[in-house]
Amino acid sequence: MSAAAERRDRPARATVAGVDSSDLQVAVVGAGFGGIGMGAALRRVGITRFAIYEKADDVGGVWRDNTYPDCHCDVPSHVYSFSFAPYRDRRIRYPGQREILDYLRRVVNDHALAPHLRLATAVSAAAYLEDQGRWELITATGQRVLADVVVFAVGQLHRPNTLDLPGRSDFAGAVFHTADWDHNQDLIGREVAVIGTGSSAAQILPTLAATARRVRVFQRTPHWVLPKPSTDFGPVTQTVLRVPGGHRLYRRVLTVAADAVLAPIMRRGWSARPAEWIARHHLRHQIPDPALRAVLTPDYPIGGKRIIFDSDYYPALNRTNVELVTAALTGFSRDGLVTADGTHHRADVVIYATGFRAPEFLVPVTVRGRGGILLHEQWRHGATALLGMAVPNFPNAFLIAGPNSFNPAGSNPAMKEHQIEAIIKILRWRDEIVAPAIEVKPSAMESYRVWLERAIATTVWPGAVASWYKHPSGAVTNPWPASRRRFARMTRQLPARAFEPVRATSATSATPSPEAQRWSA
Repeated sequence: MSAAAERRDRPARATVAGVDSSDLQVAVVGAGFGGIGMGAALRRVGITRFAIYEKADDVGGVWRDNTYPDCHCDVPSHVYSFSFAPYRDRRIRYPGQREILDYLRRVVNDHALAPHLRLATAVSAAAYLEDQGRWELITATGQRVLADVVVFAVGQLHRPNTLDLPGRSDFAGAVFHTADWDHNQDLIGREVAVIGTGSSAAQILPTLAATARRVRVFQRTPHWVLPKPSTDFGPVTQTVLRVPGGHRLYRRVLTVAADAVLAPIMRRGWSARPAEWIARHHLRHQIPDPALRAVLTPDYPIGGKRIIFDSDYYPALNRTNVELVTAALTGFSRDGLVTADGTHHRADVVIYATGFRAPEFLVPVTVRGRGGILLHEQWRHGATALLGMAVPNFPNAFLIAGPNSFNPAGSNPAMKEHQIEAIIKILRWRDEIVAPAIEVKPSAMESYRVWLERAIATTVWPGAVASWYKHPSGAVTNPWPASRRRFARMTRQLPARAFEPVRATSATSATPSPEAQRWSA
């Protein structure tokens, strides 16, 4: 796609005619799947006085930021899409990064969200004003925004994690993270070091192995790898998708299968042993060298770290110009990396494929609730939120893709849609009881916390293996410990009694405005 065509396809950076950005019903922070889905839902219920704040100059979240070679999603797009804007391509099962980004741009345009976008506008702080029952947001440029409700939709995978290795300033070559790919670097014929062996490393390695002179992959912990189906649909599936209702049926089958087959793996359920057998068979089939196979075999239960779905990673490791290094890294040298066994590994370019600081929810935004309570202080031992979307002491504040709402066994756009539907329902109830603000009851949060801890205890995650699912304290803060169906039921049946009204201290703010009543329309 040409640069001109890409600019044409981007949502317009317009200011909203008739919408005062300094006085809103809803301020949405983030323009990835969560923020776009929230915006579409607001328009469906007739709410137009809202804005979506995005720190970057385009929508898309991780699908805007990650532009590394062969970047793609390992979840079929028939379920990695909104229910109100379903994916309907009959040819491609797993679209790449560019196609997913274009899909999100189309949703923005199809649902008239462009006028609500505030691109290149980072929110740096948010504080609840108790005398008004409203939120004050401060942008990085100092703009002040007032909103009845704030929805944080910044996601979990947006803060790159890099290792703080000694000697970095001495290294003469280029260093970058997969989420900040340096397209100015020509890697043909060069010595490349890849730190990490997660999903992004598995995706970039085949391309690097085919272009670089030598690639060294530094592994801390091996991952369980399951074979990935073909990127393109076969003729039988294409025929099924041509039948009226075929796309809807295929989406339904994938959704049910994820809950029935993948979700039990995380709890050592019926499918864990078959999945582990398939992963071991996949490894034996693709890695003939027993020594290499041994260091690629995990010593923890499958699902303890996010499972990789890939059929090209192992063959790339077999190439003569690719070396897997398992010794621990100790630092940089002027022309490479040094490991704990004293070996020097030459490198012209070092690529961090080390994932994200996922447990650091909402960082770097400073969020203060009632009584000046600092959210990050409340979360210092690990973030928690009712169904990943609401926290006591923070009235009229909601999260999308908050703590323990990442689905490691299915569709995360679906999880976000369940949260969005619940947020709309909760705000309608707020207006029915004529309250300026509502918040989660501590008793409801405590009951949920007890259930969550028991559910997590039945999974493979509390073990010793390190992963982005965990806070440094050891608390499991990111994944959902049950099925998507269970999450849908719990968000749908979330009782009003889990929340309580919070009265503003100013009498003039005690009643919602007439426009606010449109939530109940």
